Amino acid sequence: MLNSNKTMNFSRQWHEECGVVGTYTEGLDAANVATFALYALQHRGQESAGVASSNGVSIQVQTGMGLINQSFKDIELDVMRGNIAIAHTRYSTTGSNRIGNAQPIVSSNDGNEIALAHNGNLVNAKELREELVNKGVKFNSSNDSEVIAHSLTTAPGSTWADRLKYCMQRLQGAYSLAVMTPTDLIAIRDPRGVRPLCIGRLKDGWVVASESCALDHVGAKLVRDVKPGEAVQLGPEGIQTIYQHVSTKPNALCVFEHIYFARPDSIIDEKLVYEARVAMGIELAKEHPVEADMVVGVPDSASPAASGYAQQSGIPYGDALVKNRYVGRTFILPDQRERELGVRKKLNPMSSLVRGKRLIVVDDSIVRGTTTPPVVRLLKDAGATEVHLRICAPPIQWPCHYGVDMATRGELIAADKTTEEVNSIIGSDSLGYLSIPGLLKAVKGKKDGYCMACFTGEYPIPVQIEMDKLAMEI
Repeated sequence: MLNSNKTMNFSRQWHEECGVVGTYTEGLDAANVATFALYALQHRGQESAGVASSNGVSIQVQTGMGLINQSFKDIELDVMRGNIAIAHTRYSTTGSNRIGNAQPIVSSNDGNEIALAHNGNLVNAKELREELVNKGVKFNSSNDSEVIAHSLTTAPGSTWADRLKYCMQRLQGAYSLAVMTPTDLIAIRDPRGVRPLCIGRLKDGWVVASESCALDHVGAKLVRDVKPGEAVQLGPEGIQTIYQHVSTKPNALCVFEHIYFARPDSIIDEKLVYEARVAMGIELAKEHPVEADMVVGVPDSASPAASGYAQQSGIPYGDALVKNRYVGRTFILPDQRERELGVRKKLNPMSSLVRGKRLIVVDDSIVRGTTTPPVVRLLKDAGATEVHLRICAPPIQWPCHYGVDMATRGELIAADKTTEEVNSIIGSDSLGYLSIPGLLKAVKGKKDGYCMACFTGEYPIPVQIEMDKLAMEI
């Protein structure tokens, strides 16, 4: 967020979104359950993590930097006894990467105390923050999540339903929230449903999470998604919808959840992500066939699509790229040099499998075009005679403003270059992107049910087209 005494600092990074968890249990181990569930969402954030709990009277919160096991090594979960908890793993979208921006965030105003975990990004955070500052509200971080938290605790109304109604009519952007009061667990999703949020049933309680794989980790059964614009309270009374924002506009789930973000074993919008990715590969093979000896997937997110391509084309599939499981996702490393070096740390080709072969390499996306050329070079250096690149997404031509900290439009390689020009820069022998109709067929959806702004420039929630990441430093 933008502090009144600081100037705007524009970043040029593309990070992934965040992961949120909320738990209600009949016992006092909600923080432990939330922590175990959070491990399933490590792929959604690697900068910081934290957990908050309530014993029915007061809220405690502990946070740390780094991966979850690094963040939690000094967190004393045994002292965070309570039957309500929320947890969060983070990438910075609005706000810098520092401990003051780690979540959950606690807000206490007008006699209302909450802890909040947020996945998404507000496009009107600056204006809302200035209003709150003018009211005398004090900020401790530079992220838009604290804007949401303070908006909730200062909103007019005698009930949380009243406050939520007031806030959800003013918040603009993407937000999936796990909110905890001293006595209640509330899950909230923005009116367009840009970011996912689901509900699971435990034997002795409830879990909400960004992805259903987190429910599986703690033995919870998926019940349903939180509906776009819905706020639900979870507790001994079951699932209670305490507010439903009515929108006349269609849903706009981020289609990149199916392409890249979500784990393949998650169910997003009632669809298994793995099956959607296999279908993307099938459609790619139909749209961009080529003679070759082997189909190779760039692990892990593109592996199912590669198997789909092989299935449709009849060309054998091979695991010719070995992934180092202890290296983070290079797509979302915060520094460009780290991304480039991370490719070689992350992937190693098996020369005996690729030597003398024509390869079809399936990958999930091309953003700047900086990490893809090293993959092509790795395979050609290992002896591949041809590398034909096939991409599970259409050309990315526009930045995201809803929780994926993408490059600016000028940095997106496909924004002003043809497929042939991109292919020449990358060094592949041919390049084929999945079409928008092919993508929609794979995810079994309609164009007006997904946010596809990064492909089309048609933003479901109004933004300033040249808006950059607003890293509002304090």
